[in-house]
Amino acid sequence: MLTGKTAIITGGNSGLGFETTKALIAIGAKVILAVRNTEKGNLAREKLLKLHASAQIIVMPLDLANLDSIRSFVEQFKKSFDTLDLLINNAGIMSPPYGKTTDGFELQFGSNHLGHFALTALLLSLLEKTPNSRIVTVSSRAHSRGSIDFDNLDGAKGYQAKKFYNQSKLANLYFALELDKRLKEHGFQTISIACHPGVSATNILKFGNREIPPVLKNLANLFLQPPHMGALASIYAATEPGLTGGEYIGPLGQFQRKGYPSIGTPHSKASNPEISRKLWTVSEQVTGTSFPFSVDN
Repeated sequence: MLTGKTAIITGGNSGLGFETTKALIAIGAKVILAVRNTEKGNLAREKLLKLHASAQIIVMPLDLANLDSIRSFVEQFKKSFDTLDLLINNAGIMSPPYGKTTDGFELQFGSNHLGHFALTALLLSLLEKTPNSRIVTVSSRAHSRGSIDFDNLDGAKGYQAKKFYNQSKLANLYFALELDKRLKEHGFQTISIACHPGVSATNILKFGNREIPPVLKNLANLFLQPPHMGALASIYAATEPGLTGGEYIGPLGQFQRKGYPSIGTPHSKASNPEISRKLWTVSEQVTGTSFPFSVDN
C-alpha cells in the first residue's frame, strides 16, 4: 500500500501515465499529475475520481520542453510538500517533425531526456529526505537502436524523427542507470530504476501530431501491448519491494514486447561508461542544473 505516500507522474493524464496513476491511487498514493495541458489534466482527474472517489489527485502545470516551466513546477511543489516518495519520469513525445524546445534543444532529446534530467536534479533534495524514495524513468526497447550523437544533439546537421526518438530513449536509460550508480556511490538512500512498456499500442497511435487511421489503431490494439499492460512495468518499478536500484524492468514476453513485467537486461549500447559520464556532464551543462553529489567522495 502507498497510503500517505506522494508521487509525481509526468504526463499522467493519458496513455501509460494515466494507467500508472490509476494503479497508484488504487493503493492509496497521493498523485500529482505533472502535465503540459492542465485542461486535459483536469479531465483525466475527473475520470480517475469516478473510479476512486476519495483519491487525492492534484493537477500541476509542467512543460518539459521549457526549463523555466520545470523550475516553476518545482518551486510550486516545494511550497506545498517537503517530502517526495516517488518520481515517475513518464512523459515523452515520439517522432514529431523537427522542432526545438523553448531553450533551443531538439524537441525529443530536450523533452524526453533533458527535461526529466533537470526535473530530477531539482527534486532530489526532497526525495533524499524521504525514506525509501524512488525515481522511475521510462525508456523504450527503441534504446537498442539508438546512439548518442554528441556532434548533432540539436539536429542542426540533419534530423530523422525516429533516429532522434531512439537517441532520447537511450539517453533515458543511460540517465536512470548512471543516476543510481551515483546515488549509491555518494551514500544516498534514494534509488533509481529504469523500465519500458514493451511495444504498447500507445506508442504508435500518432504520427507526430496526426492521429493514425482507425483501422491501424484497431490493429495496434489487437496485436500490441494494451496501455494497462504496458503500464505494469512502471507500476512494478515503483512498488516492488525487492528492488534495490539500477534494475531495468520490462515485459517478459517474446522479444520483451508483451507480457507481465520482470527484471530484464538493457542492450549493450547502454553500458558504455564513457558515454554515460559524457552524457551526464553535457546534460548538466546545457540545462544549467546539477545534482548534489560531492566530487570529493
